[in-house]
Amino acid sequence: MVLGKVRAVAVCFDTLNESNRPVFSGGELVSGRVLVEVTGDVRVRSLDVTARGVAKVRWTESRNAGANTAYTQNYNEEVEYLHHRDTLIGEERDDDAANRGGVTVLRGGGVHEFAFSFHLPQMALATSFEGKHGSVRYWVKAELQRPWMLPVKVKKEFVVFEHIDINTPLLLAPQAGSKEKTLCCWFCASGPISLSVKVARKGYTPGDSIQIFAEVENCSTRVVVPKAALYQTQTFFAKGKGKEIQQLVSDLQGEALTQGKSQSWEGRMLKIPPVSPSILDCPIIRVEYALVVYVDIPGGLNLSLSLPLVIGTIPLHTAASRTSSISSHGSASSWMGVAEHPETPPSYGELAIPESHRRHFLHAVHQQEQEQEQHASAALLTYIAEFRYLPPPLYAEVDPYPAPVEPGSLDTCLSR
Repeated sequence: MVLGKVRAVAVCFDTLNESNRPVFSGGELVSGRVLVEVTGDVRVRSLDVTARGVAKVRWTESRNAGANTAYTQNYNEEVEYLHHRDTLIGEERDDDAANRGGVTVLRGGGVHEFAFSFHLPQMALATSFEGKHGSVRYWVKAELQRPWMLPVKVKKEFVVFEHIDINTPLLLAPQAGSKEKTLCCWFCASGPISLSVKVARKGYTPGDSIQIFAEVENCSTRVVVPKAALYQTQTFFAKGKGKEIQQLVSDLQGEALTQGKSQSWEGRMLKIPPVSPSILDCPIIRVEYALVVYVDIPGGLNLSLSLPLVIGTIPLHTAASRTSSISSHGSASSWMGVAEHPETPPSYGELAIPESHRRHFLHAVHQQEQEQEQHASAALLTYIAEFRYLPPPLYAEVDPYPAPVEPGSLDTCLSR
């Protein structure tokens, strides 16, 4: 028998999102096919599929051990979230091939398909992530074994989201703070600089805009500028040590303030670009966000307020949005010192609404909210997927545990 050749091996997933990418969550079914294209009859010993999900951390640091001695310290750690293995061709798998003495013959002249499926674990999985010193990756690898020949291997990644619902009381709660600072030069002290900040809630999703309410008063002799920035902090842990990376995500700037001037932000919008969701449950990688509103003081330390935020995956529901908007508007008004005089509510004693009309109206509202939520969820996954393919950002590295310093020292498959 003249044996043919394996032209191509590919892994395809059955479920893709609107961006043509495989996206799953904990407990969901992952299914797909391994495609094997051959030019003639090919003898195969086995076709194995392995699914894995791993969080990895790795970085190196240079250390001095003496006057003329230096060494490199390696830090690495790994956490496994998924390990599933299945045999698609073997003793018990014999779909469209003839099994002869432990060897399966794939007939030439076409593409052979072998289905696989498995469930993701019902546990808190870390969201797929790519960082400077670590990553969280999930993939399916197919390995085709042939007698007396090197194996053919192919790997295909898929995305996992550990969903964070921002429609919880904790993430819907407003965030606020205030600070004051007095500038001193030797024995002379100028007037204080004060800053007060409030945002409507703690939880947001990519594509949202953070509505910032702020009051800045400058009683000093310097010209200052109020600014706001959203920062992402990546923290990696290994061997009892941490490595911190801080990245600027988005920012805005107010107008310069001279002595005796003040400035109010009544809902300045800061757009959240495509970013990775917060990662809060992984023991070796954390991704956190903070809104920093600060007063830029030339020649001195800035006056800043940091409000921790959570970037989730499930957008704000319509009803929660209305409630949050109303409550934030009311609380912002009282916080800004504006007196509120609510009108007396009307009497509804004489108003009668037929039960059929009421049910029809509630059904229509419920259906509209479901459609809006489905559309927002689909758009969100598309938005977040962009983040994985953006060019690498500029990082500022901060070591939370610094060492003491001595003084003086297949393309077709992808298109489907």
